[in-house]
Amino acid sequence: MPAARSGWWRTTASSGLSPMAFARILAGACLALAFSGSACARGPIAPVQRMDLPGFMGRWYVIASIPTRFEKDGYDAVETYRLQGDGSICTSLRFRPGGFDAPVKLIHSQATVVPGRGNAEWKVHLFWFMHAQYLVGWLAPDGNQVLVVRDARDYLWYMARTPTVGAADYRAMLARAEALGYDIAKVRRTPQRWPEKDRGSKVFESPCR
Repeated sequence: MPAARSGWWRTTASSGLSPMAFARILAGACLALAFSGSACARGPIAPVQRMDLPGFMGRWYVIASIPTRFEKDGYDAVETYRLQGDGSICTSLRFRPGGFDAPVKLIHSQATVVPGRGNAEWKVHLFWFMHAQYLVGWLAPDGNQVLVVRDARDYLWYMARTPTVGAADYRAMLARAEALGYDIAKVRRTPQRWPEKDRGSKVFESPCR
Protein backbone atom coordinates (compact mmCIF):
# COMPACT_ATOMS: atom_id res chain seq x y z
CA MET A 1 0.00 0.00 0.00
CA PRO A 2 2.85 2.56 0.56
CA ALA A 3 3.76 2.33 -3.16
CA ALA A 4 0.18 2.99 -4.21
CA ARG A 5 -0.02 5.96 -1.87
CA SER A 6 3.21 7.48 -3.16
CA GLY A 7 2.02 7.02 -6.75
CA TRP A 8 -1.20 8.87 -5.96
CA TRP A 9 0.82 11.67 -4.35
CA ARG A 10 3.08 11.98 -7.42
CA THR A 11 0.02 12.19 -9.72
CA THR A 12 -1.52 15.04 -7.74
CA ALA A 13 1.80 16.85 -7.29
CA SER A 14 2.72 16.71 -10.99
CA SER A 15 -0.69 18.12 -11.95
CA GLY A 16 -0.19 21.08 -9.59
CA LEU A 17 -3.03 19.97 -7.31
CA SER A 18 -2.75 19.43 -3.59
CA PRO A 19 -4.07 16.08 -2.29
CA MET A 20 -6.97 17.95 -0.65
CA ALA A 21 -7.91 19.69 -3.92
CA PHE A 22 -7.65 16.39 -5.80
CA ALA A 23 -9.90 14.73 -3.22
CA ARG A 24 -12.47 17.49 -3.62
CA ILE A 25 -12.49 17.08 -7.40
CA LEU A 26 -12.85 13.32 -7.04
CA ALA A 27 -15.72 13.74 -4.59
CA GLY A 28 -17.42 16.15 -6.98
CA ALA A 29 -17.04 13.66 -9.82
CA CYS A 30 -18.56 10.94 -7.68
CA LEU A 31 -21.49 13.20 -6.83
CA ALA A 32 -22.08 13.95 -10.50
CA LEU A 33 -21.90 10.27 -11.38
CA ALA A 34 -24.29 9.44 -8.57
CA PHE A 35 -26.94 11.56 -10.25
CA SER A 36 -26.48 9.55 -13.42
CA GLY A 37 -26.80 6.23 -11.55
CA SER A 38 -23.16 5.24 -12.04
CA ALA A 39 -20.75 3.24 -9.93
CA CYS A 40 -20.07 5.87 -7.26
CA ALA A 41 -23.65 5.43 -6.04
CA ARG A 42 -23.45 1.65 -5.73
CA GLY A 43 -22.53 1.41 -2.06
CA PRO A 44 -25.06 0.77 0.72
CA ILE A 45 -27.92 3.24 0.83
CA ALA A 46 -28.25 5.22 4.06
CA PRO A 47 -31.78 5.11 5.50
CA VAL A 48 -33.48 8.11 7.05
CA GLN A 49 -32.00 8.77 10.48
CA ARG A 50 -35.09 8.17 12.54
CA MET A 51 -38.67 7.16 11.80
CA ASP A 52 -41.79 7.21 13.97
CA LEU A 53 -42.75 3.57 13.58
CA PRO A 54 -46.34 3.75 14.97
CA GLY A 55 -46.96 6.86 12.85
CA PHE A 56 -45.73 5.02 9.75
CA MET A 57 -48.37 2.32 10.10
CA GLY A 58 -51.58 2.26 8.08
CA ARG A 59 -52.35 2.51 4.37
CA TRP A 60 -49.92 3.62 1.68
CA TYR A 61 -50.96 3.96 -1.98
CA VAL A 62 -48.28 2.68 -4.34
CA ILE A 63 -47.69 5.58 -6.73
CA ALA A 64 -44.85 3.91 -8.65
CA SER A 65 -42.47 1.01 -8.31
CA ILE A 66 -39.89 -1.24 -9.80
CA PRO A 67 -42.09 -4.20 -8.90
CA THR A 68 -41.33 -7.77 -7.99
CA ARG A 69 -42.76 -10.46 -10.24
CA PHE A 70 -45.51 -11.10 -7.68
CA GLU A 71 -46.98 -7.60 -8.08
CA LYS A 72 -46.14 -6.90 -11.70
CA ASP A 73 -48.89 -5.10 -13.67
CA GLY A 74 -50.83 -4.20 -10.51
CA TYR A 75 -53.63 -1.65 -10.46
CA ASP A 76 -54.98 0.22 -7.40
CA ALA A 77 -52.09 -1.12 -5.32
CA VAL A 78 -52.14 -0.28 -1.61
CA GLU A 79 -49.70 -1.43 1.09
CA THR A 80 -50.99 -1.63 4.67
CA TYR A 81 -48.86 -2.00 7.80
CA ARG A 82 -49.97 -3.07 11.26
CA LEU A 83 -47.68 -3.04 14.30
CA GLN A 84 -48.04 -6.23 16.33
CA GLY A 85 -47.71 -6.67 20.07
CA ASP A 86 -44.34 -8.39 19.71
CA GLY A 87 -42.91 -5.47 17.71
CA SER A 88 -43.17 -7.19 14.33
CA ILE A 89 -45.05 -5.61 11.43
CA CYS A 90 -47.86 -7.30 9.55
CA THR A 91 -47.82 -6.18 5.91
CA SER A 92 -50.58 -6.58 3.33
CA LEU A 93 -50.24 -5.59 -0.32
CA ARG A 94 -53.55 -5.46 -2.17
CA PHE A 95 -53.85 -4.86 -5.89
CA ARG A 96 -55.81 -5.81 -8.98
CA PRO A 97 -53.60 -7.78 -11.39
CA GLY A 98 -53.84 -6.62 -14.98
CA GLY A 99 -56.67 -4.09 -14.77
CA PHE A 100 -59.11 -2.09 -12.68
CA ASP A 101 -61.83 -4.72 -13.09
CA ALA A 102 -59.72 -7.68 -11.96
CA PRO A 103 -60.45 -9.30 -8.56
CA VAL A 104 -58.42 -8.00 -5.64
CA LYS A 105 -55.32 -10.00 -4.79
CA LEU A 106 -53.66 -9.89 -1.36
CA ILE A 107 -50.01 -10.66 -0.58
CA HIS A 108 -49.07 -11.02 3.08
CA SER A 109 -45.70 -10.91 4.79
CA GLN A 110 -44.23 -10.28 8.21
CA ALA A 111 -41.44 -7.81 8.92
CA THR A 112 -39.07 -7.18 11.80
CA VAL A 113 -37.19 -3.95 12.52
CA VAL A 114 -33.40 -4.08 12.17
CA PRO A 115 -31.90 -2.80 15.46
CA GLY A 116 -29.84 0.38 15.43
CA ARG A 117 -31.28 1.74 12.18
CA GLY A 118 -33.82 4.23 13.53
CA ASN A 119 -36.80 1.97 12.62
CA ALA A 120 -36.01 2.71 8.95
CA GLU A 121 -34.73 -0.72 7.93
CA TRP A 122 -36.80 -3.89 8.12
CA LYS A 123 -36.36 -7.53 7.28
CA VAL A 124 -39.43 -8.72 5.42
CA HIS A 125 -39.94 -12.43 5.92
CA LEU A 126 -41.35 -13.92 2.74
CA PHE A 127 -40.99 -17.57 3.73
CA TRP A 128 -39.56 -19.20 6.82
CA PHE A 129 -36.16 -19.48 5.11
CA MET A 130 -36.09 -16.19 3.17
CA HIS A 131 -36.13 -12.49 3.99
CA ALA A 132 -35.74 -9.30 1.98
CA GLN A 133 -34.39 -5.85 2.78
CA TYR A 134 -36.85 -2.95 3.20
CA LEU A 135 -35.12 0.42 3.52
CA VAL A 136 -36.78 3.81 3.95
CA GLY A 137 -34.45 5.87 1.78
CA TRP A 138 -36.51 9.05 1.94
CA LEU A 139 -39.50 10.24 3.92
CA ALA A 140 -41.28 13.54 3.29
CA PRO A 141 -41.10 16.03 6.19
CA ASP A 142 -44.86 15.75 6.70
CA GLY A 143 -44.67 11.93 6.62
CA ASN A 144 -47.09 11.63 3.69
CA GLN A 145 -44.72 10.29 1.01
CA VAL A 146 -42.00 7.67 1.19
CA LEU A 147 -39.39 6.07 -1.05
CA VAL A 148 -38.60 2.46 -0.12
CA VAL A 149 -35.39 1.14 -1.63
CA ARG A 150 -32.84 -1.67 -1.43
CA ASP A 151 -29.05 -1.76 -1.54
CA ALA A 152 -29.30 -4.09 -4.55
CA ARG A 153 -31.12 -1.37 -6.55
CA ASP A 154 -33.43 -4.05 -7.93
CA TYR A 155 -36.82 -3.03 -6.51
CA LEU A 156 -38.28 0.30 -5.44
CA TRP A 157 -41.61 1.58 -4.10
CA TYR A 158 -42.78 5.18 -4.07
CA MET A 159 -45.86 5.49 -1.88
CA ALA A 160 -48.13 8.20 -0.54
CA ARG A 161 -51.03 8.57 1.83
CA THR A 162 -53.15 9.66 -1.14
CA PRO A 163 -53.76 7.84 -4.47
CA THR A 164 -52.12 10.61 -6.51
CA VAL A 165 -49.23 13.08 -6.14
CA GLY A 166 -48.34 16.25 -8.00
CA ALA A 167 -46.13 16.20 -11.09
CA ALA A 168 -43.32 18.02 -9.27
CA ASP A 169 -43.33 15.44 -6.47
CA TYR A 170 -43.17 12.61 -8.99
CA ARG A 171 -40.24 14.20 -10.84
CA ALA A 172 -38.45 14.75 -7.54
CA MET A 173 -38.88 11.07 -6.70
CA LEU A 174 -37.32 10.04 -10.02
CA ALA A 175 -34.38 12.37 -9.37
CA ARG A 176 -33.87 10.88 -5.89
CA ALA A 177 -34.04 7.34 -7.22
CA GLU A 178 -31.52 8.11 -9.96
CA ALA A 179 -29.18 9.76 -7.46
CA LEU A 180 -29.31 6.56 -5.39
CA GLY A 181 -28.14 4.53 -8.39
CA TYR A 182 -31.43 3.22 -9.77
CA ASP A 183 -32.22 2.82 -13.45
CA ILE A 184 -35.34 4.99 -13.54
CA ALA A 185 -36.33 3.62 -16.96
CA LYS A 186 -37.54 0.57 -15.01
CA VAL A 187 -39.91 2.58 -12.80
CA ARG A 188 -43.58 1.84 -13.52
CA ARG A 189 -46.27 4.30 -12.51
CA THR A 190 -49.08 2.42 -10.78
CA PRO A 191 -52.54 3.06 -12.24
CA GLN A 192 -54.79 4.32 -9.43
CA ARG A 193 -58.52 4.98 -9.87
CA TRP A 194 -60.55 5.72 -6.76
CA PRO A 195 -63.12 5.29 -5.43
CA GLU A 196 -63.57 1.68 -6.40
CA LYS A 197 -67.15 0.49 -6.72
CA ASP A 198 -67.18 -3.30 -6.51
CA ARG A 199 -67.15 -5.64 -3.53
CA GLY A 200 -63.36 -5.68 -3.36
CA SER A 201 -63.21 -1.95 -2.72
CA LYS A 202 -63.09 -2.52 1.04
CA VAL A 203 -60.48 -5.30 0.93
CA PHE A 204 -57.11 -4.00 2.10
CA GLU A 205 -55.82 -6.58 4.55
CA SER A 206 -56.62 -9.71 6.47
CA PRO A 207 -55.45 -10.89 9.90
CA CYS A 208 -51.79 -11.79 10.20
CA ARG A 209 -51.00 -15.43 10.66
